[in-house]
Amino acid sequence: MTATPATAPHLAFAPPVDLNGHGHYLHWGIVQISAANTVMIVLIGVAFLAALFVPFPKPKPKGRDGE
Repeated sequence: MTATPATAPHLAFAPPVDLNGHGHYLHWGIVQISAANTVMIVLIGVAFLAALFVPFPKPKPKGRDGE
């Protein structure tokens, strides 16, 4: 029986991409931003717009007898 090294990551906690490689960057003139940050900015924007336009649930009006 062999023991696994303490530094070996558990498969459930392994990242879906290789984090040891070079990052991917987008360039627009003097602006340089990583692809991961661009994805996060878009997701935050979508969540913000959803918070603006998705209606809050309204309580049901009670009848005359309070039910």
